[in-house]
Amino acid sequence: MSGQRANTLHNLKVYIIGDEDTVAGFLLTGIGARDRQGKTNFLIVDSKTQHAQIEEAFKDFISQPDCGILMINQTIAEEIRYLVNTHDKIIPTILEVPSKDKPFDAAKDSVMQRIKLFYGGSLPE
Repeated sequence: MSGQRANTLHNLKVYIIGDEDTVAGFLLTGIGARDRQGKTNFLIVDSKTQHAQIEEAFKDFISQPDCGILMINQTIAEEIRYLVNTHDKIIPTILEVPSKDKPFDAAKDSVMQRIKLFYGGSLPE
């Protein structure tokens, strides 16, 4: 999973950082991948996961040339908000998704914040 950014959209993968249920659900759809070195395109975060491990996975995933979308539970994104907010590239796109424990809060989503700025500070009704 290294080298130059994939040059065609059909070569891009979805990466995910989330709780066990969220990751398992997406893996059931077939997005899971493992390379020859055993690296996966997902990280399951639980109460034992170190903050540094989440940061490292985020940085690693968005730097992969085949990463088109990084899905991350919003609660986990809150823990590394400073990293999420500094990511300003279109690809990979960072999508925050709700977890089973907490509802989605659009006010915290970095993509929604950019849309809000685009519309002059308010979202259209």
